[in-house]
Amino acid sequence: MLKIYNTLTRNKEVFQPRQHPKVGMYVCGMTVYDYCHIGHARVMVVFDTVARYLRHLGYELTYVRNVTDIDDKIIQRANERGEAFTALTERFIEAMHEDERALSVLPPDIEPRATQSIPDIVNMIQNLIAKGYAYVGSNGDVFYAVGQFASYGQLSGKNIEDLQAGERVNVDQAKRDPLDFVLWKMAKPGEPSWESPWGLGRPGWHIECSAMSTCCLGNHFDIHGGGMDLQFPHHENEIAQSEASTGETFVNYWMHNGFVRVNEEKMSKSLGNFFTVREVLKQYRPEIIRFFILSSHYRSPLNYSDEQLNDAGLALTRLYTALRGVECSESPLLEDYVKRFEEAMNDDFNTAVALAVLFDLARELNKAENKLPYAVTLKTLAGLLGLLQDDVEKFLKGSASQQGLDEEAIEQLISERAAAKANKQWAQADAIRDQLKAQGIVLEDVAGGQTLWRREN
Repeated sequence: MLKIYNTLTRNKEVFQPRQHPKVGMYVCGMTVYDYCHIGHARVMVVFDTVARYLRHLGYELTYVRNVTDIDDKIIQRANERGEAFTALTERFIEAMHEDERALSVLPPDIEPRATQSIPDIVNMIQNLIAKGYAYVGSNGDVFYAVGQFASYGQLSGKNIEDLQAGERVNVDQAKRDPLDFVLWKMAKPGEPSWESPWGLGRPGWHIECSAMSTCCLGNHFDIHGGGMDLQFPHHENEIAQSEASTGETFVNYWMHNGFVRVNEEKMSKSLGNFFTVREVLKQYRPEIIRFFILSSHYRSPLNYSDEQLNDAGLALTRLYTALRGVECSESPLLEDYVKRFEEAMNDDFNTAVALAVLFDLARELNKAENKLPYAVTLKTLAGLLGLLQDDVEKFLKGSASQQGLDEEAIEQLISERAAAKANKQWAQADAIRDQLKAQGIVLEDVAGGQTLWRREN
């Protein structure tokens, strides 16, 4: 049985879909004004893995991940660059998709955009006003009245009185309560805007996700995910808006992945330890980054460092090396390993333990006379994590674009080394091995006099 840690109840719960075998999952996506950073990569990879595994279990999943393509940061960045906000967002949406493809992240089933969901957003705001949960402030903005929603704070565990005590009332007094948050912003001169019953304006951030998720998956659905930083206020506000508007429970299972830290410090531009996916891809192959993300449980903090990435590269190489020379044709899977793998994944998607099962498989594969069932099981289970899907020799020998010796030069030096060994010129043979090692090429002498090689990661 699959168990999921539910942030709402702070417990692992047996997963029971509302309408078996159908499952609806919504994940908060990117605000597209810049390139994706490694924190975004973690959200992408974690929930891609969740989606892959739910489908493996036989569920008919509808996976929705939105795009926020209008907000203050987008407008500011477009103005700084002197371009239309739509040109900016289109460019970064395409860049996001490129990063996803590099990390073997499958596209979501539905990818709604805020700017394409304005009518649904307006309808939800009108409904909230009609039910007494929202009002037009003195500055023309529409606000959600937090005090009207009795269970506000249920997701984050925050107490509304404590929150009110910690807030300073805005000087302009535009809203009735300092905790109230904006649903519709009146447009400033020159800003992008849309028609609404309250005048030209644009949606607040929180209402976008409430409207997009319920329109794609219905008023009540199974799983809502995102980074831990979104738990409050974003997801708390989503619950308040959605349940007040529809009168139904919004989501059954809330999943939040942990923060990414860099060398044990919080990642931030101000600390100068902020890395985009593209920057990291210049140093490390995409599958190494994916492996690194999956090597920790999704709820744990993930510490990014060169040492951690290098270790991930070595570990992934061990798995590929185990598959070397085995032609993976059809073979029954080894049920003991499948069972152990599924037990790990059924325990709140514990990819760290699932990877340990893969290494046990690789160790047995290295020793087995009949390697085929071990290899097929290894490749199949790894595939559920989006790993080991590359051609083995291609991964181990690297791409032609990598710096250093090309394949022809490497093979020539290996031939020269073989000739030196045949002539018992051991010093020359060792010198060639050392020369290759200095270029990041590792040699492995195997039975039959053959020498295999791979690039160090």
